[in-house]
Amino acid sequence: MRASISSLRQPHAIFSARRALRATPRARLPACPAPQSIRHELPNRTRKPLSRLQSRFYHAPAFSQEEPTIYALSTASGKAAIAVIRISGPACRQIYRALCPSTPLPRPRHATVRKLYAPHTPPSPSTLLDSGALVLYFPSPHTVTGEDVLELHVHGGPAIVRAVLAAIPQCCLSANPPSSPQSTAPVRYAEPGEFTRRAFTNGRMTLPQIESLGETLSATTEQQRKLSVRGTTSSLATRYETWRTLLLQARGELEALIDFSEDQHFDESPTVLCANVALQVERLRIQVGIHISNAVRGELLRSGISVALLGAPNAGKSSLLNRIVGREAAIVSQEAGTTRDVIEVGVDLGGWLVRLGDMAGLRRAGVVGGDAVGSVEKEGIKRAKQRALESNVLIVVHDATATLDGEVIETAKQCVHMGVEVVVAINKIDRLPPTSDALTEWKANIQSTLNVPSDRIHFISCREGSAPRTSASSLSGDEGNIQSFLQGLMTTFAEMTEALAPDSTSSASPDNSIWQESLGATERQRILLSECISHLEAFLTAVHATALPLPVNVPHAHEEADIVVAAESLRLAAETLSRITGRGEGGDVEEVLGVVFEK
Repeated sequence: MRASISSLRQPHAIFSARRALRATPRARLPACPAPQSIRHELPNRTRKPLSRLQSRFYHAPAFSQEEPTIYALSTASGKAAIAVIRISGPACRQIYRALCPSTPLPRPRHATVRKLYAPHTPPSPSTLLDSGALVLYFPSPHTVTGEDVLELHVHGGPAIVRAVLAAIPQCCLSANPPSSPQSTAPVRYAEPGEFTRRAFTNGRMTLPQIESLGETLSATTEQQRKLSVRGTTSSLATRYETWRTLLLQARGELEALIDFSEDQHFDESPTVLCANVALQVERLRIQVGIHISNAVRGELLRSGISVALLGAPNAGKSSLLNRIVGREAAIVSQEAGTTRDVIEVGVDLGGWLVRLGDMAGLRRAGVVGGDAVGSVEKEGIKRAKQRALESNVLIVVHDATATLDGEVIETAKQCVHMGVEVVVAINKIDRLPPTSDALTEWKANIQSTLNVPSDRIHFISCREGSAPRTSASSLSGDEGNIQSFLQGLMTTFAEMTEALAPDSTSSASPDNSIWQESLGATERQRILLSECISHLEAFLTAVHATALPLPVNVPHAHEEADIVVAAESLRLAAETLSRITGRGEGGDVEEVLGVVFEK
């Protein structure tokens, strides 16, 4: 018996058992009348359908059929002109009547000035909490949480805020504690993220919207703001749900083939049916893959672009860093090897969050000045190479009056091989003669050595107050070509963070602008999408459909297709998409929701 149960856990056995049960003739069971006591307790009346809120708590215990009313300070603590206290739940009206006695409830969504008094006490100057609070009432269900919401905009003094917060839970206590010591309605201070959790539970916000809401509150640059605003719409959740529905439909076709292929006649053969499903899944796999790539690009906007300055000693890396950030962030000296460790500086560059790293100059012992390279400088050079390989953008700084450094070029080539974007800055061009052909020679040499596009090779001078005589920068007011260099750097950032879109042959939607929304996908969503795409690839492997486009060689491609395993792969892929939106049945969904809401 134990062996048979373990065998039923396999997908093949599950579908075989289902087919066997369907084929077994069922004996007609005699009708079992309900007990007399139960029949008397069920009156014969018309039953109305339950509302969404009623159905939500229909199976809950009697003591929890009504959510407690929660309240919290929605603005930052401390002295301020105004402090906003938000209340959500069924006791909002009761709280208002206790704080503002003998005054009518404000019109929905209309701000009204009210005096707030201590609850269950006659209004008087001694019981006054705030002489002029702005009160707004939002009736359910069209509120931020889906419940009744009451907002109190009080004066922002810490004492007034504390007094009002302390009075709110007293509003729902009986005015005569000895006779009725219990609260008539549960009211408590909100837990971290509880307002957002109720908005999600009541269908007012999707989980991707909630994640973007946290990014909106922490955005510091213009690009971060744009990224978070894109995610606050419901387009991401709608896209995930569309993909999940497509997988459910494809899975339904396969399971119909499993269950009824022996009993029913299908218009399409199993081979053609599998080929059509595989073609849909392959298109979806391409879309999910591009979505993942855009999520990686969006992470550069969210977390910042890592930029490393690489060059030989005294090439001008620290001077360039200081010109970019606009202050003396790094020590500048004629002595070789001044910078020993990586100096990290964060800067908002044209709306992009950039993490600049100034590093030790690369050199071998005796190459520069004949000085020995000590152990500290060796460690600095080692860290500089590691930081360059881990960066998103590498700025190679060369001295225009020196020869091409082999150590720097070797490290830059490794970065190009690793996929790092390389920008070259030829520094100290103010020291070149006006008629020199050195710039042309530098550009040709760099292009042949590093294969860097010409628009990513810049000639600059970090010396303040000097205009390069070899360019027209003095006429444009851009001394040293620093502004031109920064514009080229920002162009590189824009190319790195531009949204990708599938081509017209593989895209199901002709509007490629919707792929801009995929930049707002978070790291959690990207990981789950990667898991989803692995299940889609497992499906294609199960039906032997890795060689696309279909239906080339279809008559022999699906003859031995494992339909049961393929259907299970589609089920796992659809469940992964459900976990992204927080509506799945996985055991980790509650843990994910808790982490997201607390942020």
